[in-house]
Amino acid sequence: MEPARTPARNPAKPGLDGHDRGAKIVARALRDAGFEVIFTGIRQRVEAIVATALQEDVAVVGLSILSGAHVGLTTRVVEGLRAAGAEDIAVVVGGTIPAADLPRLRAAGAAAVYPTGTPLGVLIPEIRALASAQPGRHEETPCASA
Repeated sequence: MEPARTPARNPAKPGLDGHDRGAKIVARALRDAGFEVIFTGIRQRVEAIVATALQEDVAVVGLSILSGAHVGLTTRVVEGLRAAGAEDIAVVVGGTIPAADLPRLRAAGAAAVYPTGTPLGVLIPEIRALASAQPGRHEETPCASA
């Protein structure tokens, strides 16, 4: 019997950030945990991230940002999803994020923030809970998008 699939997640590397090792580690861990993961690769435009999230009907968009532009990029992705009528898609952000920016990211609409060093054992159940809170999205093969 196959394990139940969990709502999809679409990992993306927005902006000019060319480092993807952490995003690939998280994507693999989520796949191993039963998520369908769509990794869009590095240097993605906000518009492309939003379009992929809509096309793939994801429950969660995960952004991996190491460039220092986390507040602006997160804000733009959340606003793009809202403008497309997809405010129910959760947006999470991880990467090099100073503690002082956590409240700003939450205010921008991030459902969760995972600074560098967050254990996968913490991240996976939290992503699962966020994806489960999106009942109309990818019910049969839940997928996470970042």
